[in-house]
Amino acid sequence: MDILDAKANGGPAIEIIDDVVAVRNHEAFVAKHMPDLGHDVKDFHVYTWRLTNWKKLEKKLTSPEFDCGGHRWSILLFPLGNSNTTPNDTVSVYLNCAGPEKSPEGWHACAQFALVISNIHDPTTYTVSHAHHRFTAEECDWGFTRFSELRKLLNVQEGHHRPTIEGESADITVYVRVLEDPTGVLWHNFVNYDSKKETGYVGLKNQGATGYMNILLQSFFCIRYLRKASGTAIYQIPTEDEHPTESMSLALQRVFYHLQTSDQPVETTELTKSFGWKSNDSFYQHDVLEFNRVLQDKLESKMKGTKAEGTIAKLFVGKMKSYIKCVNVDYESVIVEEFNYIPLRVKGMKNLYESFKDFVAVEMMEGEYRYHTKGYGLQDAKKGCIFESFPPVLHIQLKRFEYDIQRDAMVKIDDRHEFPSEIDLAEFIDEGPTKSGNWIYKLHGVFVHSGDTNGGQYFALIKPDVDTRWLKFNDDLVTPVTDREVLEDNYGGEPLNGTPRPFQRNQVRAMKRITSAYILVYVRETATNDLLGPLKEEDTPPHLKRRLDEECLQLEAKKTEREEQHLFLTAKVITDETFTHHEGFDLANFDEKHWAPSDLPSFRVLKQETYSVFKSRVASHFNISENKVRLWVLVNRQNKTVRPDTHIPENEPTLTVEVIRSNMAARRSELHLYLDVIPDPSKPDPPAGAIMIFLKNFDTAKQTLYGVGKVYIPRNMKVQDLHLVINERMRWTPGTPLKMYEEIKPGMIEMMQQNLTFAQNDIQDGDVICFQVEHSDKEIKYLETQGLYSNPIQFYDFLRDRVMIICRPKFEEPDHDHPEFSLILSKKHNYDIMSQKAGEFLRHDPIKLRFTTTHVVNGSPKSIVKRSLNQSIAEIMGTNYISPTTSVILYEKLDISIVELETKRSLKIIWRGIHNREEASYPFLLPRTSMIHDLADHLAKQVTLTPGGTGKIRVFEVSEDGKTQREFTGWEMIGNIPEPVELYAEVCATTSVPAVGRDKIISVFHFQKEVSRTHGVSFHNACNCNHFQLTSSSPSQVGAVWTG
Repeated sequence: MDILDAKANGGPAIEIIDDVVAVRNHEAFVAKHMPDLGHDVKDFHVYTWRLTNWKKLEKKLTSPEFDCGGHRWSILLFPLGNSNTTPNDTVSVYLNCAGPEKSPEGWHACAQFALVISNIHDPTTYTVSHAHHRFTAEECDWGFTRFSELRKLLNVQEGHHRPTIEGESADITVYVRVLEDPTGVLWHNFVNYDSKKETGYVGLKNQGATGYMNILLQSFFCIRYLRKASGTAIYQIPTEDEHPTESMSLALQRVFYHLQTSDQPVETTELTKSFGWKSNDSFYQHDVLEFNRVLQDKLESKMKGTKAEGTIAKLFVGKMKSYIKCVNVDYESVIVEEFNYIPLRVKGMKNLYESFKDFVAVEMMEGEYRYHTKGYGLQDAKKGCIFESFPPVLHIQLKRFEYDIQRDAMVKIDDRHEFPSEIDLAEFIDEGPTKSGNWIYKLHGVFVHSGDTNGGQYFALIKPDVDTRWLKFNDDLVTPVTDREVLEDNYGGEPLNGTPRPFQRNQVRAMKRITSAYILVYVRETATNDLLGPLKEEDTPPHLKRRLDEECLQLEAKKTEREEQHLFLTAKVITDETFTHHEGFDLANFDEKHWAPSDLPSFRVLKQETYSVFKSRVASHFNISENKVRLWVLVNRQNKTVRPDTHIPENEPTLTVEVIRSNMAARRSELHLYLDVIPDPSKPDPPAGAIMIFLKNFDTAKQTLYGVGKVYIPRNMKVQDLHLVINERMRWTPGTPLKMYEEIKPGMIEMMQQNLTFAQNDIQDGDVICFQVEHSDKEIKYLETQGLYSNPIQFYDFLRDRVMIICRPKFEEPDHDHPEFSLILSKKHNYDIMSQKAGEFLRHDPIKLRFTTTHVVNGSPKSIVKRSLNQSIAEIMGTNYISPTTSVILYEKLDISIVELETKRSLKIIWRGIHNREEASYPFLLPRTSMIHDLADHLAKQVTLTPGGTGKIRVFEVSEDGKTQREFTGWEMIGNIPEPVELYAEVCATTSVPAVGRDKIISVFHFQKEVSRTHGVSFHNACNCNHFQLTSSSPSQVGAVWTG
């Protein structure tokens, strides 16, 4: 049973009535207790159920059924409460919907209702609560668990003369208002909602804050001309040989194709990666209009030289004429510009028509603002603009975000601003042959912003074609909407139904809506069929369809594989060849923490597959005769090594792979095997009394340790007798002296006593023996002076601590002079060894290399590594839980010694001169203890100061947003200035008059269209508040911020 507490529904559990309205006065009662929700009413019914002997009632009662709106309803009562908590001292009341007579699958009823318990003799004494709900088969009852405390119903309450329940009798009345649901999704919880089934469209997944991108993509998708073969648009850009994360065109084609064919929300990660975005870029919200401009520019550049060239301009670009026409002389200045959207004012404008009139309004230039002409001097003139043409798809920006100079912040204009579903723009077209054409535009899309300047949400309302209803695209959900939801609900301002109705009390104060239209998309009526007409099969490029259909099949195969994973296990096979390429402990790497696993041949094996079938598959894979295959199972020994333990028996035909894994390698989820190739199939069993050992050779000259195969040897054979076998296998001179070591476990490599037998050395099947050529003391000393390892014990110690460092250039893309490379180092190595090896690879002086650590998640620079600390590699790497096998270090090639750089500070200062114009950039390398005034003194020696000036230089930095300055006193130590920093310097003015009285110091900055898009360098100015004015040839390009 679904439960709704009264307090969660905006209605108090008990209302003490001041303006008395009787429960039987239905019209007045409804007006007072059932607020208008703004939906059309399908049916209305009032039903009263009288109860007697209240204290003897059962724990749960259901009233007789009644009909309303084609559904059967009843009241559900729990006289002693329906709460699981004790004591049950409350009354619980619910409205239950049984659905229509023949309940179809997926039925629902949207109802607003009020439940009332009243005195049977006095209908003005009652307790009421109201709510609304979408009744379904899953949620067929809704109401109030804590409708009222029972004691309050049984006792006389303040303001009344009778109790609600009197003489153990009471009336329970329900007012039911069944509402029309033209969209089918009114109050839907969208659990198990199928956008494709309900609307024919699917949504786009939000990557974090990419709602602005999603609505624009859906808008482009619904302009079907962009996908038509006849439209020579997006689908016609050649992409056969491109990769989706590197080609925006292909990524966009894939998104559109998935929107056409998928029944699930579509991912956009490939598209954002093709933009060059990193994962965190998807969590920064951008302006949808700016993104539209960037996307159109990128598409236009991709279309050049293809069949689709010119499509963007053809669809989205119009022409506008700006003019200044003299009144008294025959002179006119005209500039014709292209536009891809029209920004219209909202503030002070009632509707879209008024905004257009305001946009083309004529401004008189007279008096001191007269226009300076060539040949006629100053003249009175008319200044304005008029449109020469509108594009087939017209984007209109409603300027709801403005900069408030008093608040020094962007503010949102939530005023009411109406826009029509159809508008004739002919009167805004310049006189000429085109004016007589049909300039009627139909509303096609509304981009809505809900929120304020600090954040919010974008969603789109789009009418995909003439025959389809309006749809709401809200990330992964696509739902039908009414015309009212498209128009009235997005005009902004106060809701029209916000006025309290008669008898309604305690109304919430009407407030402006924070949800309003931001971008309007209109389609020219004469172009509707071309732009929104249906697609054909041939409109989709065959290569795209073929490629994506193949990917779908692969995804289905992977899905099936995941679902059936419990039926399979993975078997990895070590061969003599893989062993010869293995450098490390054991026969292969499986779980080594700081090194990648070995790349071994793997088999996906059905657990119930018999060993004989599996063995046959292995033999076929390696192209070996089946009777030459002997497979050994590797087990985890107690000393943390992984070694072959015993071979799989051949005489059990029903033995399954799962039995082998569970019985012979029980502690592993995978099955690790060694492939032993039998040289003579007539002797399938290992030699009697022999053990199988693996040999590794440590080459001091190459500083390598690799496997050289395995041998079967008698247990009672002496270790020194193995020299003959090794010298023969390595093709060394017979009698070459050797040293032998047993690889017991990581950290325990011991020299073997060669005069003892293998049994006496406790050697068993699967053990690893390492050998090296014996060196003289002189040779050993030479190796160690060169920083090389002279014996396997030292080299095994290196292997245990080895890590791979990937070195990338910090500021450049990898190229011939700045390559990306990897170094294999020990965690015990220090900074000097790392810089030496990096210098050897780069052929650059190690002392002139600087290294920077990186963040594990995104690879961005973290902190500069100080040479003076001489840290170990382990300290430089830090703790890496995400990718413990590798670390990325960024390097820089310097022109100076790192020693000098660490004791000095490199700074670049931009010289602004006396006219506040950027002239040149000057680099300096000064001791970190130098002061700012020292920096100014060095700069003064390199620049030309104005004769007769103060000779003083002012050093300052500009804030990160480019709006304000921070001036240095001159006594700041340059080593304490945070990095990165961009310093500027200029000549101090000849006289410096402090601002007094009404004067204010303001910081002035330049911006392009939006205040956040600053450019240039801000500057200070003193001005009188009574006469404050900024003038510019382009006033919209300048912003000013009060700072004092």
